Amino acid sequence: MGFAKDFMWGAAAAAYQIEGAAYEDGKGLSIWDVFCRKPGAVWKGNTGNMACDHYHRHREDVAIMKKIGLMGYRMSISWPRVMPAGKGKVNAKGLAFYDKLVDELLADSIEPYVTLFHWDYPYELYCRGGWLNRESSDWFAEYTKVVVDKLGDRVKNWITLNEIQVFIGLGHLDGIHAPGLKLAMPDVLRAGHNAMLAHGKAVRMIRAMSKTKCRVGYAPVGIIKIPATQNKADIHAAHTAMFTMTDGHYWNNTWWMDPVFFGRYPEDGLKVYGDAAPKIEPGDMETISSPLDFFGVNIYLGCETRKGKDGQPEDASRFTGYALTMKGWPVMEKSMYWGPKFLYERYKKPIIITENGMANTDWVSLDGKIHDPQRIDFVQRYLLEFRRAADDGVKAAGYFLWSVMDNFEWLDGYSKRFGIVYVDYNTQQRILKDSAYWYKKIIASNGATLDKDPGERPCR
Repeated sequence: MGFAKDFMWGAAAAAYQIEGAAYEDGKGLSIWDVFCRKPGAVWKGNTGNMACDHYHRHREDVAIMKKIGLMGYRMSISWPRVMPAGKGKVNAKGLAFYDKLVDELLADSIEPYVTLFHWDYPYELYCRGGWLNRESSDWFAEYTKVVVDKLGDRVKNWITLNEIQVFIGLGHLDGIHAPGLKLAMPDVLRAGHNAMLAHGKAVRMIRAMSKTKCRVGYAPVGIIKIPATQNKADIHAAHTAMFTMTDGHYWNNTWWMDPVFFGRYPEDGLKVYGDAAPKIEPGDMETISSPLDFFGVNIYLGCETRKGKDGQPEDASRFTGYALTMKGWPVMEKSMYWGPKFLYERYKKPIIITENGMANTDWVSLDGKIHDPQRIDFVQRYLLEFRRAADDGVKAAGYFLWSVMDNFEWLDGYSKRFGIVYVDYNTQQRILKDSAYWYKKIIASNGATLDKDPGERPCR
């Protein structure tokens, strides 16, 4: 069967990771601008001040996307570039940048998928409590209104929040991402509840303000459980583990997904958290569960799971070895079959893979090209599994490769390269990697050429 005829092939990036121009044209500070100043917070003291200079080079970058044959580009908006203080005054120059970018994409027949929040929270609002402040959901709705009012006549696809488990968990509990907080669990869950409330209010605002027929989605991390074997007991164990909370760790699915799709927190999660669970005010869950059109999910890896001797699911990954990417993440392509399958069965929404890709060690070879066969092999493996999920009944609606170009990789600075386009950070030269030419063929064939040997050199 393969992928549907209207399957969306794209690539993704995020504002802070590529735009640069951190202090230009009236942009306000984000929590990442400030966090990067903290000694030792980011590899070698790297910052997003320049990044890929996409703010000034967006026309060149869109032309590259067209050359690759991308059908869609998942981009994000920098909240403090549009509203320097996070609320109130709108920065006309910042908003104009995204207006021009959207026009440029559409002129080249590339559909923009706009993510409203990809971690660069306005610093001025952080100083007013950030996600801990219940008013944050209204601030986000106000910002959403401004963006959709400007772009909603052309942008049809919207994503509210990216990876809520990460910006809440790593940013507010572990303290290793911006804003660098190590809060007690009640405050972490309060911030998370307010963020999901912001999501719900944004969904309603998008639908109210859009001047064209729109689709709205949500993009959490998929915490994927893979059955260790194909026997029914292990499949059941993996499914159970994927949607069960046995401890209070934020790396889970249901605490961050059930409220959005079902309008309630999971019962086992409420038992685990007890008095730490957030206060739910009247109307909160109805707002949080405002209907969505698709489920965006970011998948990079998974955890092998089997039925234990006590009949309960147990982690089996520690007994096996995996190839590792430069990020130190195991290559587990089966996560792209079982993740979409389990998530589609539970939440009944079309699945768009909003991020998937690998960090590699890439450099310009003596022939002037960038050969990245590991990335080609990685993406091929994962896409074959996603296609298998589609063949087995999952409504697979799209795939966005992370990322369209090398960029600022948060804590890792510029030490990890995820892109299919190489960026020389000293000269800002862009060079298409072998994987970009390979991906172009995959897109052109709607995935039909996935079965071919990836070692076959791409034609140029």
